[in-house]
Amino acid sequence: MTVPALTMNDGHTIPQLGFGVFQVDPAETAGVVAQALEVGYRHIDTAQMYGNEQGVGEAVRASGLPRDELFITTKLHNSYHRPDDVRRSFDESLSALGLDHVDLFLIHWPVPTQYDGDYVSTWRAMTELTADGRARSVGVSNFEPDHLDRIVAETGIIPVVNQVEVHPYFDNTAVRAANAAHGVLTEAWSPIARGKVVGDPVVKAIADRLGRSETQVALRWHLQRGAIVFPKSVDPGRMRSNFAVTDFELTEDDMAALGTLDKGAEGRMGPNPAVFDWIG
Repeated sequence: MTVPALTMNDGHTIPQLGFGVFQVDPAETAGVVAQALEVGYRHIDTAQMYGNEQGVGEAVRASGLPRDELFITTKLHNSYHRPDDVRRSFDESLSALGLDHVDLFLIHWPVPTQYDGDYVSTWRAMTELTADGRARSVGVSNFEPDHLDRIVAETGIIPVVNQVEVHPYFDNTAVRAANAAHGVLTEAWSPIARGKVVGDPVVKAIADRLGRSETQVALRWHLQRGAIVFPKSVDPGRMRSNFAVTDFELTEDDMAALGTLDKGAEGRMGPNPAVFDWIG
């Protein structure tokens, strides 16, 4: 399978299909990521809060794959938003990964009710990490339109991506529109709605007609809308199935049918970024 690459607003490219390690046991991460790399994934998405950066790095180094063929993302812990903590924790992430750079570093959550509402200085410190190439690109995650507007207005620096909850039941339309207006790529987390697309009659009808799974249909929907996705599974069979989504297309009618599943705010499954304040 050939995975499409998208060009970010800083000129770097990012594979549109990746592999996520959210909630993967740190003790099992190296083995799980090794399997994903064997399947063909070259984009791995982790985070400081996941506690499994070390396992990701072990798998990358053991793979023997050239570093420039891999795209590694990690994210800033919510408790490290102060600029000095941004810099220190980034160094710790590189050490845990055992890498000399990451391809993408994200603010994980804006936590706007913490740090006296200051996530702008956090963003400014993030952008400084690109100066020596140790972070090739920087972006944000779970930023609402007002959060995005504010950091761009106050720093003049636009994130390359905004990683947010998006799936057929939660289109997150306003955020996706704000991303597009700023030239920011959308990365979709929880792309299959925590498995709820499986058995959905609308998704299943499309899947049955195409001879595909409901999960594959949902992932393909994201890709055709220009989003970046990184499904997670520790099962090798599902890893392969999730990866096999670039050799078929959904019709305009399919896309429209999937669009009818959106429930607006009621479809949200994760925390609301406007009020989420967990520091840890």
